[in-house]
Amino acid sequence: MLSRLFAFACAAGLLASAPTQAEGNLASRANRLEPLVIAGDLSFSQKEYRLETGKYYFWTIESKGGEEFRIEAPLLFRNSWLEQVVINGIEVHALGAIFGIEFDDPGIARVQFVPIRPGEYSFYAAGFENKGMIGKFVVK
Repeated sequence: MLSRLFAFACAAGLLASAPTQAEGNLASRANRLEPLVIAGDLSFSQKEYRLETGKYYFWTIESKGGEEFRIEAPLLFRNSWLEQVVINGIEVHALGAIFGIEFDDPGIARVQFVPIRPGEYSFYAAGFENKGMIGKFVVK
């Protein structure tokens, strides 16, 4: 038993010390997604986005105003590497996931990210899901 544990520890050490890098720069040549425009009539311009893991994306979210909206995509953000969020030219760099972006007034935000886990992830305007303000990311 002890010899198996020792062998496992040695193998784990070798794996941990092996260089693991992706080819190329994942944060270059971003794929620009169709902007999500939130209209005053409580509608989204996009209901679905199709993405691939390991590709870099810019997602622009624009609120036309009329209501306060908080756009949430917590599971997508938790399963992605977030490079930055830009709001009115101010860059926000996170060391972990964010939960959502709130618009009190008309404005634009841009989320730059790389999805790292496949799946289907909802995005929505918190409190307005029953009015059809919900969509999804399909990540392959």
